Amino acid sequence: MIIRIEPDSDIPIYQQITNQIIEGIARGSIQPGDSLPSVRAFAADLGVNMHTVNKSYHQLENKGIIRIAPKSGAVISSPQDFNASASDKLKEAFKPLIAESIVIGMSNEQIQELVTSIMEDLRKSNKHLK
Repeated sequence: MIIRIEPDSDIPIYQQITNQIIEGIARGSIQPGDSLPSVRAFAADLGVNMHTVNKSYHQLENKGIIRIAPKSGAVISSPQDFNASASDKLKEAFKPLIAESIVIGMSNEQIQELVTSIMEDLRKSNKHLK
């Protein structure tokens, strides 16, 4: 798993880590049941503070994307582990982005095309890994 940190980005480092782990799962380079590195090891590999990685892991746990178990560490959840509340959380996360898209003048079709394009990009990456 390759995580690229952009220190000059407006996106906080913990969020960059979270986003890239989620994208890795979507692309298939990280599979359900895979373990993530320990917080200490991951922080050392990335050259960031342990608290930064810990914050990312807890954010992923709150989203239900990983489970953190004592002595087992952080493990990627399987899609069956997600429930209706995960869908509700995503709906709430999408609302501001879709509202912004409407405000800047995008049509329903343009928004749908954008979402479809992103999904296709993620799926293409997934096919290249297999």
